[in-house]
Amino acid sequence: MALISDHIEPDTRERILVVAERLFREIGYQKTTVADIAKMLRMSPANVYRFFDSKKAIHEGVARALMGEVETAAEAIATARGPAAFRLRELVTTIHRMNSERYVGDSKLHEMVEIAMEESWEVCLAHMHRLTETIAHVIAEGAASGEFEAPDVPLAAMCTCTAMMRFFHPQMIAQAVNKPGPSLDQMVDFILAGLASRQKA
Repeated sequence: MALISDHIEPDTRERILVVAERLFREIGYQKTTVADIAKMLRMSPANVYRFFDSKKAIHEGVARALMGEVETAAEAIATARGPAAFRLRELVTTIHRMNSERYVGDSKLHEMVEIAMEESWEVCLAHMHRLTETIAHVIAEGAASGEFEAPDVPLAAMCTCTAMMRFFHPQMIAQAVNKPGPSLDQMVDFILAGLASRQKA
């Protein structure tokens, strides 16, 4: 019986998050209630609260899942073969593209992200920490091969993330759409020039 329960509980948590994300997209985070989520799942609100102690906890779970997909895509690029410069460009471009597609073009999901920034900063902080570590992995490999010059890899990774914030942060992406500034490719060129080995003739 315990074995069956072990399988059912994660599955139910996943179903709650899937339905919650769908409702957040359709009617918005603010308008979605735990009762709405329970109704779509054909269960009682009390049963939902067995798995998540609050609507905020459900929100954090949805945000973590969405951010986790970006992290997984970034890590796949970071651990692939090929020149570090190529992988770093592909990695930061993918983060920008996924965040743009998910949050900027979808006003309801954008609302959810704004609330995550205000109420669940620790989730966002953990996400940025993981992305920074993934970028650091690529920079470290580039430094080891002589492609990059980065005596302080963690600092180089943090500088890269800071330079890319306009292209990573959902709110900044939305605000910068029609404003002057360097393009994504121009910003990546700038970062790669800063990382390039000075020993190359």
